[in-house]
Formats: sequence, structure tokens, C-alpha cells
Amino acid sequence: MTTNEQELLVPLEAYLKSGIHIGTKYKNSYMEPFIYKIRNDGLFVLNVQEVDKRLRLLSNFINQYSPGEMVIVCRRENGWDAVNKFSEITGIKAFIGRYPPGMLTNPNLERFTETKMIFVVDPIPDKNAVKDAAKIRVPVAALCDTNNDSLNVDFCCPCNNKGKKSLGLVFFILAREYQSSRKKEFSASIEDFEKE
Repeated sequence: MTTNEQELLVPLEAYLKSGIHIGTKYKNSYMEPFIYKIRNDGLFVLNVQEVDKRLRLLSNFINQYSPGEMVIVCRRENGWDAVNKFSEITGIKAFIGRYPPGMLTNPNLERFTETKMIFVVDPIPDKNAVKDAAKIRVPVAALCDTNNDSLNVDFCCPCNNKGKKSLGLVFFILAREYQSSRKKEFSASIEDFEKE
């Protein structure tokens, strides 16, 4: 095992097996620094070391907030299991499926939620949550694929934000690191974040 592999949050094999590095056939100039190469089939490939580095930074970023100070939003169905497990373990409130309009901006709504930080799985389908966060001026962390841009995103973590295994691994790592920062037990496996 190389020194670089020892420093990764999970073994390189786990990253590769999950497809966390496989992007789309489109790239945004904002995501260009995170792209390693383009495959023969036209898919862009993310640099695994950059993904790991940004996951570590994202973990440090969310560790600054208590569970009641942040909200995670995931419209993409492939992320629902992982986000639900993450929410169950960490106590961070999750909204899966359709984001309730005005949830962050209209105090008259029954589902009104105050927050200090928003975390979205994909800034494209979760764009309404990103816009609301910009209106109330709270930071937004987002998982970004090669086709995402950075409009109203304060912290971008490059990864395959469409694959079930990729998202399972991301939320496994984030839950483990979040619990560790709070000196809490963590006994879940990667598979727990991929269950139906």
C-alpha cells in the first residue's frame, strides 16, 4: 500500500468499487480542476485524491455544526437510503423527495425550519433549497458531479452524486467522521447506507 493510499479516508479499492470517481459526459468549467481524464466512452473521471481531500474538508465543515443547526436535502431517489441512514445516525434533519417550497424562508408555514447550514446532494434537482439558502444567507455545501456549477454553493465536494453506491460511500464516510468528531460510537457498515 502506498503512502497516498494510507492517507485516504477509505481504501482506494472502496472508492473505485463505488464508482465515486465516474462523472457525466458533460463538464462545467468550475468542476474542471477536479477532473482527472476523459474515458473513451466520453465520461469524465474525477481525481480520487481530490475527491478524498474534499470529502475530508466537507467533513470538517459539517462537523462545526450541531445536528439541529443543519438540514440535508435530497431530491434524487438514489440518495434517499443513504441520506436517511445518515440522518438516523447523526440526528441531522433530512428532507428527501420534493423540497417543501418556502420551508426555510416562510415562518408562517407549518414545516418552517430554521437552520445555519444547508447540505444538498445535487445542486440541480435541489436548486430550490439552494436558492432559499441564498435568500436567508446560510452557507450551502453540495455534492457536485462534473456537470454541476457553483452558483450559490459555498462548498463543493466533487463526486458521482447520481450513483447509489457512490452516495452510500459518501454518507458512510461523513456519518463516521461526524460521529467521531463528537466522540460517539459508530458501528454502521457501508452496506447499511445502500440498503433498500
